[in-house]
Amino acid sequence: MIHHNISIIVAIAQNFAIGKNNDLLFHLPNDLKRFRQITTGHPVIMGRNTLLSLPKGALPNRRNIVITDNPEEKFDRCEMASSIEEAVEAVKNEKEAFIIGGGMIYRQFYPIAGKLYLTLVHRDFDADVFFPEIDYSEWEELSREDHSDEKNGFDFSYLDLKRK
Repeated sequence: MIHHNISIIVAIAQNFAIGKNNDLLFHLPNDLKRFRQITTGHPVIMGRNTLLSLPKGALPNRRNIVITDNPEEKFDRCEMASSIEEAVEAVKNEKEAFIIGGGMIYRQFYPIAGKLYLTLVHRDFDADVFFPEIDYSEWEELSREDHSDEKNGFDFSYLDLKRK
């Protein structure tokens, strides 16, 4: 079942790479600003490793939901969920909730998400975490912005996609 209020936001390389050693593969300041602009005021759902990788913990001005299989685990300014289903239930009355990682969480939410906000870096990266392969025929492109990043030496695009 597709949940139209569940959106995934992710920066991926063209080989679907998203991370290595629990860190991002590239630093795009404007992408981080875009992430903040899109997600502020909305719930964000993540795995515990993603939360632990955030420099200041829970993201401000957002309802932070952390999925963990340890029922004893608690994090400051976070709600805990023990499953994907519990997280979906927690946001069922929200207009839009964002899945922000990591790899295992993306894989579990990809089949049920109604929207994708992609930052697609037009380069391959060495990684140990990958996003599921996207079948673009399942998605309608709502918008696309192409950019060049001379500092990093690669091009990237912002794509907003809605499941058909």
